[in-house]
Amino acid sequence: MQLHAKLLCAALGLTCLAGAHADTLDKVRDSGKITLAYRESSVPFSYLNGDKPIGITVEMSEAIADAVKKAVNRPDLKVQWQAVTSQNRIPLLRNGTIDLECGSTTNNTTRGKEVDFAINHFYTGTRLVVKKSSGINNYADLKGKVLATTTGTTNLQVLRKANAEHNWGFDMVLAKDHADGFLLVANDRAAAFGMDDILLYGLIANSKNPQDFHVVADALQVEPYACMVRKDDPKFKQVVDDTIAGLMKSGAFTKMYDKWFMQPIPPKGVALGLPMSDALKKNLTELSDKPAF
Repeated sequence: MQLHAKLLCAALGLTCLAGAHADTLDKVRDSGKITLAYRESSVPFSYLNGDKPIGITVEMSEAIADAVKKAVNRPDLKVQWQAVTSQNRIPLLRNGTIDLECGSTTNNTTRGKEVDFAINHFYTGTRLVVKKSSGINNYADLKGKVLATTTGTTNLQVLRKANAEHNWGFDMVLAKDHADGFLLVANDRAAAFGMDDILLYGLIANSKNPQDFHVVADALQVEPYACMVRKDDPKFKQVVDDTIAGLMKSGAFTKMYDKWFMQPIPPKGVALGLPMSDALKKNLTELSDKPAF
């Protein structure tokens, strides 16, 4: 940012905050640091193993940070990590607290009004996790029962709309994060937890009694995941897109996928066993950032 622009921002204060962070490459070059977001329970994308964030999108974020160091000619650039939730991830990106969010965020047109999305890195759909003993196999089986989902997610909107349209008759309770939503089912405070199917498989794999749960119901819709960057910041988005495209074209992304989706993963050494979908295989060559809706 030019000096006169910085002085103007100082004079105007918070009214210039969004503009001050519009160019992320300038921001990180000037500050000497880049702040990456992580989720605490979005297995296997971004989650905590002890006090360390791990997962496939954590590795993607690290690759992007390395590319940023070269782009701004700052090999000494510090990489910091900040935990985010479904509810605060967009506000923290927009106000400059974080510079990049790669996790389990759906790329859709509504969010596209506030942020920009990089190349899609996964495709998923809303389904249910229930106890095997519950007898629940689909949404209609939840009539008169409680369904949990995570606040601030597209799943909440999808489930609420479908419940009204199909008259399924379930009540909804909101959890602050995915782990809390799963816990409601484990503790019999909710009959089901509705969320992206891949996250449900991850929650089961890392639960105390994985044999007690399974994923049921048809996917309500297919949604792409993508990394979020600030709106109208084409230079930074290009660095992010180029990095992801490079991983996908080189075969490195396929190896990362195998590591996190097909092989045993921390903390319990359980493999999710979820082969790459046709939609994702297609995007390894198309490199699309097209939103879901």
